[in-house]
Amino acid sequence: MTDYAGVSDGDLARAVSASAQPAGVFAEAESELYRRFAQRVRFYGLRHLRDEDAALDLVQQVMLLTIEKLRAGAIRDADQIGSFILGTSRTMTIDLKRRERRRERLRDAFVVEPLASEPQDDTFLDLVRLEACLGRLPEREKLVMLLTFYAERSARQVGDELAITEGNVRVIRHRAIGKLRACMTGTGVAQ
Repeated sequence: MTDYAGVSDGDLARAVSASAQPAGVFAEAESELYRRFAQRVRFYGLRHLRDEDAALDLVQQVMLLTIEKLRAGAIRDADQIGSFILGTSRTMTIDLKRRERRRERLRDAFVVEPLASEPQDDTFLDLVRLEACLGRLPEREKLVMLLTFYAERSARQVGDELAITEGNVRVIRHRAIGKLRACMTGTGVAQ
């Protein structure tokens, strides 16, 4: 086991990138490099990402990239390893923030708030029974229900897809809802 207490960051980076080292020495040098810089990267991540989990993910990504680059000999000046790690942290943080902003814009553009209100606390939906009731519906009624409520298609879109009129879609949907209601409440059986 090598003691890296008095070794500079640059020498440590060179030890990681040296190809003639035995495998055990690589692991010790990499562990020491991680130990020295992981907390700094975490603090940077906390400051800029404001989330502990995101900061820990940043540590893993930055340190993995750094070790891979050192192993490949892609870092020109090992004495500037601290600057490389900080720069990589900054770049990855900017990229993570950019991705999150993009996700938020897409979420705002495409996620529609539900129009229906939440069910009452005393309301219970028996999903197993609903699935069984749906299974008892004739194929065309089941398809209209799935396209309407699962795929969220309009009556016109469902009619175009099934080659039936928009009015016919509404009639089929109305009858299917009645059969499902009867089946779910136990007042009748879906046929």
